[in-house]
Amino acid sequence: MRTVLFLFFCLTIVALSVTSAAQDDTTNTGWNNSLVTDLTVTQASYSDSWVGGEAGSINWVWNLDGTAERQLSSKIDFKTTLRLKFGQTHTQNIVENPITGEIEKNWQKPKKSTDLIDWENVARFTLNGLVDPYAAFRLETQFFDGQVEAKKLYFSPLKLTESGGIARQFHKTETESIVSRLGLAVRQTIARSVIDTDLNTESTTVTDGGIESVSDATLMLSKRIQYVTKLTLYKAMFSSQSDDVALAGTEAEDFWKAVDVNFENTFSAAVSKVISVSLYTQILYDKETEKKARFKETLALGFVFRML
Repeated sequence: MRTVLFLFFCLTIVALSVTSAAQDDTTNTGWNNSLVTDLTVTQASYSDSWVGGEAGSINWVWNLDGTAERQLSSKIDFKTTLRLKFGQTHTQNIVENPITGEIEKNWQKPKKSTDLIDWENVARFTLNGLVDPYAAFRLETQFFDGQVEAKKLYFSPLKLTESGGIARQFHKTETESIVSRLGLAVRQTIARSVIDTDLNTESTTVTDGGIESVSDATLMLSKRIQYVTKLTLYKAMFSSQSDDVALAGTEAEDFWKAVDVNFENTFSAAVSKVISVSLYTQILYDKETEKKARFKETLALGFVFRML
């Protein structure tokens, strides 16, 4: 059913775009594309004779940010954004050999440090009014859930969000933009989990609907410093979890009613054409996952490749 709804949503957007473009194809412009990828690596190693308790480590993070935007016609602006992130940390485990008494440093299995797949599509109907109607689809997941080392659960959890409402573009230049939108949204969160020692899994789906607010901004603070921010707020008005018998009468019974917050900020400074310094921060609040707000910060110096 979810696949049918998603296909219907995509076909509706395409049909509206083609129809409008056919009516006014003189306003079409080319795609405004951007594709940037970077790789950050940190490595440290020590000989077996090194004293002090230090252990070697290797940390690496790969990021890809891509956007494509086009004014399909005088009445439809379409933008797709793809963000991919993945990183791992490898560390040595310092142990004493019980037979020889010597200190051994063994490399442990890599641990995931960053994992994100975020694909968003927004069709904004530019009617030259105070606000513009919009329709959007967003897919959020990760490459795999590695909580159980013996069983990787790929693309879990998977969150699908379909939304529609009104949008306002406050600022737009070749390198900068500020856009906010407010509308109604329906979400489906599909998660798999390991349920026993035989590594059998089960899948659960939570469907909810409510009010969504999304604000995006890209600003050039100077010729070399860029600031990108995204604030997403979501207030569920109904949820399939309200009928969950297992939650009835518990503290978590009404957790789904809390406002979800996702606030991301990225400062990027170009040191040279291929070297960049970036600071990324994220504040997450989802009471169904954790009662307290979660904070993430990453400071990186790495190689940047602008492919488009």
